Amino acid sequence: MARLIVLDASVMIAILDGSDVHFADAKRIFFDNAAERFVAHRVTLAETLVQPARGARESAMSNALDALGVGRLDEPDDPIELARVRADSGLRMPDSCVLHAAMRDRAKLATFDDRLAAAARQRGVIAITEAVTSDDGIG
Repeated sequence: MARLIVLDASVMIAILDGSDVHFADAKRIFFDNAAERFVAHRVTLAETLVQPARGARESAMSNALDALGVGRLDEPDDPIELARVRADSGLRMPDSCVLHAAMRDRAKLATFDDRLAAAARQRGVIAITEAVTSDDGIG
């Protein structure tokens, strides 16, 4: 069974935009972890599609994420657990949703956000923050 990797908006935004500073790393994360199952929280998907929505491209970008195999997490969040993650981590709610999903599903978390990665690691979640081809245990 493939292990889950919960994606942060920073990774999805980068993979959808070839001019993004993190595009190469995002591409490598998808390639290096092709055997894993990529998923995203609904709030994170909405966050990812805000800029495309400004240009009436949200459907095309959503379809592109589908084509990359990014699944949607349908498990409802427990509001108390999510509130605790938000209160304890100090992260914004969208990042708290990503962290909560990774913790709940015992998944890895892929992000280019240093604060989110640090909060994940503090809670025992493996944070993939760049393309890794060495043997440092990530990926």
